[in-house]
Amino acid sequence: METGSSVPDLGQTHQALPARPSRLERLAWASLDFANSGYTTVVLTAVFNAYFVSVVMGGSPQATLVWTSILAVSYAVVMITAPWIGALADARACKKSILFIATIGCSLSTLALGLVGPGDLWLAAGLLLISNVAYATHQDVSAGFLRELASRDQTGRLSGYGWAWGYLGGLLSLVLSLTWFLKGAQWLGLPLTEQEKVMGSLAATAVLFAGVGITALVLLKERSPPTGEPWRLAWHRLVGGWHDITMDSSAQSLRRFLWCVLAYQAGVATVIALAAIYAQQVMGFGMDKTVLLILVVNLTASVGAALFGWLQDRVGHGRSLGLALWLWIGMVACAGLGQTEGWFWLAANLAGLAMGASQSGARAAVADLAPAHRQAEAFGYWGVAVNGASVLGPLAYGLVTWLTDNDHRLAIGLTGLFFVAGLVLLRRVQWPGSAGSARTSGTVD
Repeated sequence: METGSSVPDLGQTHQALPARPSRLERLAWASLDFANSGYTTVVLTAVFNAYFVSVVMGGSPQATLVWTSILAVSYAVVMITAPWIGALADARACKKSILFIATIGCSLSTLALGLVGPGDLWLAAGLLLISNVAYATHQDVSAGFLRELASRDQTGRLSGYGWAWGYLGGLLSLVLSLTWFLKGAQWLGLPLTEQEKVMGSLAATAVLFAGVGITALVLLKERSPPTGEPWRLAWHRLVGGWHDITMDSSAQSLRRFLWCVLAYQAGVATVIALAAIYAQQVMGFGMDKTVLLILVVNLTASVGAALFGWLQDRVGHGRSLGLALWLWIGMVACAGLGQTEGWFWLAANLAGLAMGASQSGARAAVADLAPAHRQAEAFGYWGVAVNGASVLGPLAYGLVTWLTDNDHRLAIGLTGLFFVAGLVLLRRVQWPGSAGSARTSGTVD
């Protein structure tokens, strides 16, 4: 780094943390995952995405491409805003304030999505853009608390437990949705339309997000002090931070890992965004069966996040993440080549285990590679990688289905290339720790 620059080095040694946080505070932080997981589970994975393709777009051949294009635009917005919001959160020590705004914004726009009916493309696109940007901001900024709440050798475990608790939040949202699908007509005494089913599901998701999220923020402390930089320097810090992560040799490990995340997360994002669509278009699942499928996946994902979080602190980030990527490759093989429902259920459960492991594992790895006093900013760059992947993966899938007359099997097969690329890039990352230790290993051989 150049002498006299006001931007700290992303590769410098971690600073000491304040007094140890309480278990209640750690639970409050994990409950942020619990709160926001319902959104990605119900809106992006299980309910609204399939409703968008079949009802809003009327099953048009371009429906999948339109869905993935809307998501791509929302993630592109987050790529621009995430580093800046992270730098601001560090400069002002205002992570809680940002999370409160994101919670309210995502909850209200999710609730409003219930008003979307057949042909309401632009209303759906606008509300999806707002809700997904708010959700992604919530996910990125909440990750900035991780190194305030755990020491370096416990980040994998805490991240894994948080993500596992989060998947249970998604599971609760699905249970509420499935209960409404099955019992709503009986409670109201009249049959429900598809829109009314989706409306009730989205309402439950929004209320859960707001209720749990705000309660968690009340209990969580802002432990990192503000840097004292005025508002006008936030942009300078952003530009300087980009210089650090792209040019400074001391930030090489973090830079290499973010390229790895960009590669494999493109595959993860594709599965999240297209799982319900694949289940309905290829396997012939109805809405109720699709929700049941995603419910089971959330259970296995919770197990994967907790198990791999524990494993990560013992064998190192590289080896645990490498194993998760091999699970993803196995999932793609089962989904793309399997012809029976049994093979698809196997693929879904492999996806669940791998999803929990790879997503919580990446969060812990970034926390380990970034300095303690610039966690929110570093997770802003993580947000750029994750959301860039969320543009790349689903959009590539949508283009393949459009060009091949909706050949979803070929599209999911090509998605496997993202996980292979992630494995290759993971081997180039050097992890903190003594030479020859498990923590320096790049991946599974």
